[in-house]
Formats: sequence, C-alpha cells, structure tokens
Amino acid sequence: MDDHHERTRSAWDQASQKHVREHGQLLEEARRAQLTGVERDVLARVLCGGPEVLHPQSGHGVDDAALVRGGARSVLGLDYSPTAVGAAQRRADALGLPCRYEVAELPPLPVPTASFDLVYTGKGALGWVRDLPAWAREVRRVLRPGGHLFVLEAHPLVPLWTWEPDEVRVRPDRSCFAGEHVNDSFPALGAVEAQHTLAEVVVQVVGIGLELVHLAEHPEPFWRPGGLEAAAWDGRLPNTFTLLARVPTPGAEP
Repeated sequence: MDDHHERTRSAWDQASQKHVREHGQLLEEARRAQLTGVERDVLARVLCGGPEVLHPQSGHGVDDAALVRGGARSVLGLDYSPTAVGAAQRRADALGLPCRYEVAELPPLPVPTASFDLVYTGKGALGWVRDLPAWAREVRRVLRPGGHLFVLEAHPLVPLWTWEPDEVRVRPDRSCFAGEHVNDSFPALGAVEAQHTLAEVVVQVVGIGLELVHLAEHPEPFWRPGGLEAAAWDGRLPNTFTLLARVPTPGAEP
C-alpha cells in the first residue's frame, strides 16, 4: 500500500466523522430524500421493477434512502471508511430502511456473481477508483442478466474550474489529462484523487460488454460547497454527466 493510498484512506475516515457529528441533520435529509430530476428520468424504468441495488462507495447513505423511496427493494452500501459505514447503518436502522452497509475496499466487490439488478454509483465516487478497468470488470460480474449500471458523476473537466463568482477560470495547477491531483475541497487532508476522462469511463463500460443506454452531460453540479455561487455553475459549462448501461439479454428492449 503506497503513501498516497494510505493518506487518502486516512483522510476519508477523518472526514467521515462529519457523518457522525451531523447525524441528526443527515437523518432528516434521509427521511425526505428524493432522487434528483435527472436520476428519476433515467432510472424510472429500472426502479419500477423493484431492483436489488449495490451502491459502492456509499458514503453517508442518504442517496440510498432516495433509491428505496424511488422503488428499490433493497440497497447494499459498501465503503472503506468504518466511520461512514457505521453512521449510514445507524440512520438506515432509525428509519427502518431495507439498507445494510459493509466495510469494503474495491475492487474487488465482496459480493457473489450476478447478485444485483442495479449498481448505482457516482457523486464523487469515481475519482477515488484508481483501477478503472478492474472496477468495470467487477461491476459486470455482480450484475444479473438485464441488470444496469447507473452513474451520476462530476464531469472530468470539473477539476479544472475555479470557483470564483465573477468569471470562469482554468486552474493553472490542473490538467484534464493528468492522472491524479491532490484534493483540496473534500475530504482534502492530503487525499490524492484519480482523474478519468469521459472517454476512459465509456470505453471501460462498453469494453466489458455492457450496452450503453444513456449518456448525457449536464451543467448542474451535484454538490455546491459552502454556499458558494461560482461562475462555473451558470449553465455554460459541463459539471456532471449521467450514464446508464445494461447487461444485454437476447430480445430485450433498452
């Protein structure tokens, strides 16, 4: 385990103490949680079937409450922070949700082959996946025939934008084609974040045999830190993307 990896793991476990300190606030968020508009649009047909969902890098788990409210039968969340896992399970139990959480570092995914209908991930997750090909292979392995992968993630250009209110500027210390950068937003604390281009994500997903059902870029960020109003969020630049891919089944419609 290299120094970058250990520093990143430590940073996430320290930052996850936030989920414990803010238990009451996050509990209320989970009680009311809804999927975003684009998630509802893209996942409507998938969720109406009551899928069993795997959520790698599940963090605080609020999204899992939204998935259940949207139609998911159950959610298994995986995260390598024991603090995050414990806090998420406490909230799910308090709300009586069919969600359970386990400590796990991925890849590999510590679940049986062909055991889930939907893998839901994103909102800051893929930047912490160092081995994207291995991640894609594991996603394919755990999906049942006809199962889906859904990603709502920060656009790969986001690390380049400054968060200044007057004008969009490109950070001089970042490159779209860098392999990694030191995170200075959340969790910070010296964590090293991987960078994957949109092409790399799509090529890996298609390369392991999934059918691309949906791919779109969006101007809205999934996270606005600290009440900031950055010019990069004014609708002119890509800040997120959504992807839906499916395990092919003979004769099935997308």
